[in-house]
Amino acid sequence: MAGVPLILRLNKSGLPLSWVTVEEAACLLVKEQVAWCHGDIAMVMRGGLNRVGIQSQLEIPAIIATEGDWLFKRFVPALENKLLFRRDQNLCLYCGHSFRSSELTRDHIVPRAHGGRDVWKNVVAACRRCNHRKGSRTPEGAGMELLAIPFEPNLFEFMYLANKKILADQMDFLKNGFSSNCRYSQ
Repeated sequence: MAGVPLILRLNKSGLPLSWVTVEEAACLLVKEQVAWCHGDIAMVMRGGLNRVGIQSQLEIPAIIATEGDWLFKRFVPALENKLLFRRDQNLCLYCGHSFRSSELTRDHIVPRAHGGRDVWKNVVAACRRCNHRKGSRTPEGAGMELLAIPFEPNLFEFMYLANKKILADQMDFLKNGFSSNCRYSQ
């Protein structure tokens, strides 16, 4: 459904787990698997009428923390172009111009031909022109300067990257976990 927000699901200690639909959040609420809630009401689901004519309703908060133990090892998000381009705000990190995702490429700072790895800290968004100009050289070798230092998103930053329609209170919550090198804005 267009316009229906996703709900931010946390573990009970406050670490983000996933984005869930309002239906999934309603299920967790009804099954009493929600430990605590945060933020404004994202949606009100209405049910049927009881014998005396009162309609049931369920308020779905923007952020829910669920019961259960969720243990995390160090979180490393999968490297996908759509997340990479969103991390770099759809800018070519060489020329600084803004592009549509379809016009960007993944550039390896240390080229794979020289042992560079396909990891967050070694890749940036680049327009086709800059990527071609750089070729299989380092930025220094090509006489090009990076406009920002690439970084690996933490769990909170990844949750931001994974959802384009974030509610204000969800963004406020996620921002508290952003690292100092993060340059996101809504």
